[in-house]
Amino acid sequence: MSRKNQVKKAVLAYSGGLDTSIILKWLVEEYGCEVVAFSADLGQGEELDHIPEKAKATGACACYIEDLREEFVRDFVFPMFRANAIYEGRYFLGTSIARPLIAKKQMEIAAAEGADAVSHGATGKGNDQVRFELGYYHFDPAVKVIAPWREWDLNSRTALEDYAKKHGIPVPTSKKNPWSSDRNLLHISFEGDVLEDPWAEAPEHMYVLSVSPEEAPDTPEFVEIEFKNGDPISVNGEALSPANLLAKLNELGGKHGIGRIDLMENRYVGMKSRGVYETPGGTILEEAHRGVESITMDREVMHLRDSLIPRYAEMVYNGYWFAPEREALQALIDDTQKTVNGKARVKLYKGHCRVVGRQSDTDSLFNVEFATFEADEVYNQADAEGFIKLNALRLRIRSMMNKK
Repeated sequence: MSRKNQVKKAVLAYSGGLDTSIILKWLVEEYGCEVVAFSADLGQGEELDHIPEKAKATGACACYIEDLREEFVRDFVFPMFRANAIYEGRYFLGTSIARPLIAKKQMEIAAAEGADAVSHGATGKGNDQVRFELGYYHFDPAVKVIAPWREWDLNSRTALEDYAKKHGIPVPTSKKNPWSSDRNLLHISFEGDVLEDPWAEAPEHMYVLSVSPEEAPDTPEFVEIEFKNGDPISVNGEALSPANLLAKLNELGGKHGIGRIDLMENRYVGMKSRGVYETPGGTILEEAHRGVESITMDREVMHLRDSLIPRYAEMVYNGYWFAPEREALQALIDDTQKTVNGKARVKLYKGHCRVVGRQSDTDSLFNVEFATFEADEVYNQADAEGFIKLNALRLRIRSMMNKK
């Protein structure tokens, strides 16, 4: 069945790489529609070079590059870090948290351009198709979504290269970096090729944001990070915007080999996938945030929030950023952060990052008079006997019954 005339204009989430370049041309050829290319600047640097020229040379009628770095960190990364959200206890969700913002801006461009469709380059095997499309439908329940990987018959690298050659799309010839990667201010991810063997160590030349811990400086570096209402506001006394702060922490962490992780994760669609990630700034940020929380958060509030971390992280990973359950949980988490004001001092050394000091002038719950091992006048140690006996009562009764 012909796809011609089904769509008049589509906005494509466009990276400038081989896949989305082919998709751009494929949309023009298969749907006979105008294609607006959109690239989000989330801190990927030189990857955005020559994007407009590439897009227009491949058939785009227009190209947008939107600088979303501050919005990305302020409105997406920081709220997620208030929750200390880490998927399956290890993954900092660097790719996951970028997708709802890309979808949001893509839909804004679609509205401005009068487009009747949006498209993305995510495959039918991955998580990103869900993340993008849940975002699209949040902003326009009736939007037409075109996911070429679920429609076309270009199901191999060879088929893609043949299509590219046929239509004059440049094909990268270097095999030095054959894996797939995704980069933004929070992280860079690597998947595919040699990484599809879960036993094979990732090659050292793959890493972009960090030096090898073995090659990191022999002298540790200490970094002070100040927080207000759970968000970082300064590094070593220098007030920085959200994007600049995270960039600064990336620089410091990368220098010391901080933030490398190699994991097998469970995709939302059901399969396991191996990913290698570099998250230098995010690793420092999470450690420092925990440090300030440890001195300012009530025990039971912290334990309640921590019990919700796996659920919150799953929502972000699976694409439910705009879902009511995530928004409701965010409101609770943000309330827990009202007292998270203070500083953490973090020690960076050869791939390791740990808090070595924490303080809060306004919200500290640490009282040395109660906690001291020296003599005090505020705590009656004899009170502990009744506390222990009452808490042991059910255990004592159970033991008595077992002996009968």
